[in-house]
Amino acid sequence: MMMEWKWLWFIRMAVLLLVLEGCRWCTTDACLEHERIALLHLKPFFNYGNPLKSWVDLKGSDCCKWERVKCNSITRRKLKSLYLSENAIGGNLENEGFGKLSSTLSNLEILYLSYNHLNDSILLSLSELSSLRYLDLSHNRFEGSSHPRGFQWLSRLTKLETLNLSGNSWKNSILFNMRNLSSLKTLRLSSNQLEGRLLHIQELNNLTDLNYLDLSGNRIESISNKGLSNLINLKKLDLSENQIESLQSSKDGGRKLELTHLKELNLNSNLFNNSVFASLNKLLNLKTLTISNQLKGPIDAKGWCDLRNLEVLDVSGNALEGMLPHCFSNLTALRVLDISRNHFQIPLSFAPFANLSNIKALLSNENKMVTEPSFYTSIPKFQLEVISLSKCITSQQLSRKLPTFLYYQYDLRYVDLSHNNFSGTVPTWLLENNTKLEDLILKGNSFTGPLSFSSALISNVSSIDISENKIQGQIPTSICSTFPHLSRLFLSKNAFEGNIPLCLSGMKDLSILDLSNNQLYGKVPEELITKGSLTILRLSNNNFSGNVVPAILKANGLQNLYLDGNKFSGEVTNFDVSTFEFPNSLSDIDLSNNQLHGKLPRWIGNASFLLRLALSNNGFEGSIPMEFCNLNWLEFLDLSQNNLSGSIPSCFNPPNIKHVHLHGNRLRGPLSLAFYNSSSLVTLDLREKNLTGSMPKWIDTLSSLSVLLLKDNHFHGKVPIQLCKLYSLSIIDLSQNMFSGPIPSCLGNLSLPMKEKEKVIEFTTKSGFYSYEGNILAYMTGIDLSCNNLTGHIPPELGNLSEIYSLNLSHNKLIGVIPSSFSKLHQIESLDLSYNNLSGEIPNQLVELNSLEVFSVAHNNLSGSIPEPKAQFGTFIESSYEGNPFLCGTILHKSCSKPDAPSTRSNSLDDEGEDSLLDTYDFCVSFLVSYIVVVLTIFVVLYINPYWRSVWFSFIGKCITTCRYSTMANFLTYHIFRQCD
Repeated sequence: MMMEWKWLWFIRMAVLLLVLEGCRWCTTDACLEHERIALLHLKPFFNYGNPLKSWVDLKGSDCCKWERVKCNSITRRKLKSLYLSENAIGGNLENEGFGKLSSTLSNLEILYLSYNHLNDSILLSLSELSSLRYLDLSHNRFEGSSHPRGFQWLSRLTKLETLNLSGNSWKNSILFNMRNLSSLKTLRLSSNQLEGRLLHIQELNNLTDLNYLDLSGNRIESISNKGLSNLINLKKLDLSENQIESLQSSKDGGRKLELTHLKELNLNSNLFNNSVFASLNKLLNLKTLTISNQLKGPIDAKGWCDLRNLEVLDVSGNALEGMLPHCFSNLTALRVLDISRNHFQIPLSFAPFANLSNIKALLSNENKMVTEPSFYTSIPKFQLEVISLSKCITSQQLSRKLPTFLYYQYDLRYVDLSHNNFSGTVPTWLLENNTKLEDLILKGNSFTGPLSFSSALISNVSSIDISENKIQGQIPTSICSTFPHLSRLFLSKNAFEGNIPLCLSGMKDLSILDLSNNQLYGKVPEELITKGSLTILRLSNNNFSGNVVPAILKANGLQNLYLDGNKFSGEVTNFDVSTFEFPNSLSDIDLSNNQLHGKLPRWIGNASFLLRLALSNNGFEGSIPMEFCNLNWLEFLDLSQNNLSGSIPSCFNPPNIKHVHLHGNRLRGPLSLAFYNSSSLVTLDLREKNLTGSMPKWIDTLSSLSVLLLKDNHFHGKVPIQLCKLYSLSIIDLSQNMFSGPIPSCLGNLSLPMKEKEKVIEFTTKSGFYSYEGNILAYMTGIDLSCNNLTGHIPPELGNLSEIYSLNLSHNKLIGVIPSSFSKLHQIESLDLSYNNLSGEIPNQLVELNSLEVFSVAHNNLSGSIPEPKAQFGTFIESSYEGNPFLCGTILHKSCSKPDAPSTRSNSLDDEGEDSLLDTYDFCVSFLVSYIVVVLTIFVVLYINPYWRSVWFSFIGKCITTCRYSTMANFLTYHIFRQCD
């Protein structure tokens, strides 16, 4: 009996185990097989490299664990979310791919398909995903025209709550098909092709649950307030970046916007005027208002002060002016206020804000601070966390003390008082009073005296910027102990002196240190460069000395190192590059303007991640090492003003190179294949070398080239027409070479676009040598072909260069007339056509060039009267026209009313025969013989006497010479164009 019971118990337990095991297989934590197969059907339509490597066709592979896939958190089986953005999905997806996916993923709730190549053909398949609550189709190729019923299919998704259609080509009619999506809560239609008057907005009346509507970035001119007002639950509305002029349309009977639940409204970048505030006074629950539309003039208090529930108000970037309205103090709910970049007059006491007890962030950059008519002493009710008053004081006469309300602030976290005229000692009490302060920005003021900090620990401060002031003395060592967690310290452009405090090397959180443009001296602590936490170290333009290179080789962690403009010296040692690994973190090194010498180190070739290398104005010599060809990531190279020789390595062709500066060296030979097909190259500066040969025809492979500087070399041959294919060119300097032949007429087809450039570009214009850099350089355009052997006529097509600022064709052998088309050079400031063989009259149309500052046609064969001296032409003096015997005019003290007009004189000269011309020729020959005798005499003296030879070359070195081609008897003389210093 006992035995039967034991067997019975054993059988029951076995059955139970079998049942449990079967249930385990039923509830395994893996996706359904048909869902896995459906996803694999979709993968071939991905066109972005080799994405989603975890999606493998392996039976038993759990697709719930695949990347970009999420399953139900309870069952852990059914697909719930699918993230397929940015996969360049395309192809025929209507019957394949999503067609199969939609029939199997009936439980899918969230689907991201943004940034792909999808079009209307997919909409039918998507309409089968009946459980979808969230659908993102933004930034694809939908337009709603290839499938007329496309979006009608999508309206079957009755459970859909969020729909993002931004960044496509939907038109106004899309709104008509929205009316059946009754569960929709968020609708985004930004950056489409909605335009004009948005009548179909009324079709959204059925979307009673809609609380966020984004229509930004379209071309909407007006919108039906009647239609919008029916969206009774709308809480957030974005109408920014459209062309709306008013929120009170006359076609709505002047009806104002009535959205009683609206809390956020963005009206940025439209065409509103100040009256827009009056149209908002029924939005009584509005909490956030953003409006930057270049509103001008005094602010309209009507409507503005009715929004008493406003918590965030942003009216930055307008042109509003005057004092803030008195009722502004009624906006007591305000927490964040941004009135930056206007013309408001803000009292130094900040009295208009005194009653705003809830305000935490106040941004008033680029307004004007004014003194009050009466003395104001009230203590403000607010305690700010953020205050930004950058560029507020514009008058040097204004009292330059800090606003008094700052003395009553104890909860500040961020303070920006930069670029004002505040004076006195550095207000370190701001740090002591506000123990939670993290960022203090005081740059660009007039603070003076030595810098001192309290010995008390202030642990929250992470960033201090006191650059561009007038602080003297040494950098206090207490800065290290007072701010132990400091990560960014900017003390540049002051008058600090002495050594760098050693304690800075021990600050473990310090990542950016800028001590540039001071009077610091001594050696740089090696630990500061090698400490590991620093990413940016800027010590430019001080008086540091010693050999800093060994420390650079140990700079692990440092990314940007700027040591230019100091007195670092020594020879940069070479060693076996195979045994050395350059710090792979360094991407930017600037050692220019120092006293380094020797050969360029070959180990730089190991700096494979280097983006920017500047070694200009040192004493480097020898050739450019072949190892430089290994700098595959290099974008900027400046080796100018050294003593480098040899040729440019033909292998030097980094794929990302943008700016190359090699001028002022002794490099020689033809322009090699070094830059062939460098499509990223923007600036190529090879001035003042001994480069020879012709300009290569492959120059047009430099498709991004903007600045081409080949001045003062020995190039010859014709100016290649391939230059005309460089559509980004804005500065061309081929002067002081030996180019010959005609000027290519196709240069007139260049658009000379103005774009951002880097570093400093030196360019001859306005009769002088100028350096252009930064933002100024971005607006400089010019062509200099002077001092060559160019012949033929000036192409009239050059008159099409409407954006050019400087054109110099002087010192050539050009003939013919000055093209009247030059009157179209409306931006030109400098035009030099001197020292050629030009004839005819100066076109009177040139007086229309109102920007012209420098003009010279001297030493040609021009005739007739000079243009009427009005506008800019009234400022030019005799030297602009000298050397043209047949020109007349008041400036030349030669009347044009004589019977012996230029044309008559020319005829009479012909009648006199060739006698006078022969006399002139004899005179020129005699002069030339005398000139040769003088030159030979000087040569003999210099050859015999080394002292005089030294004096002569010293004299020549101080003079800037340019060539002069005489128009008389076609012989060449040389002319000292500028006097010796």
